Amino acid sequence: LRDSYRKRVGIYGETCLLDILDTAGQEEYSAMRDQYMRTGEGFLCVFAINNTKSFEDVHLYREQINRVKDSDSVPMVLVGNKSDLSTRTVETRQAQELARSYGVPFVETSAKTRQGVEEAFYSLVREIRRYKETNRSNKKSKKNTQRRCAIL
Repeated sequence: LRDSYRKRVGIYGETCLLDILDTAGQEEYSAMRDQYMRTGEGFLCVFAINNTKSFEDVHLYREQINRVKDSDSVPMVLVGNKSDLSTRTVETRQAQELARSYGVPFVETSAKTRQGVEEAFYSLVREIRRYKETNRSNKKSKKNTQRRCAIL
């Protein structure tokens, strides 16, 4: 296990608990990943801009998240890390296109310099809020529809 930590932060005046699991894509942590995916409300799918394989693996993690959550619309942000490096094998345009195809935001970060890291988490919280608001609206309209059906 690379890293696992929990941090409480205030974002948009709301206290959020960030529960972060970094398995560095190691397969032996797949059971732990499933557990985190079941309980997580949103996900940062992180790849290294100097590692094409990590970029290609993003779709596997997205599929796993969607399967575990039994949903095709899970709050997510695609994150290209190591933007401080001068050499890259994954172009920004490629990542933007992938994010667009998933309907999620894309952020480039550097864990080393902290550039973009806060933006990635804020972006994820926005996605989670949008998702919750959409579900709340859908539930209200379903309740109204059910009420009308009950009257008929």
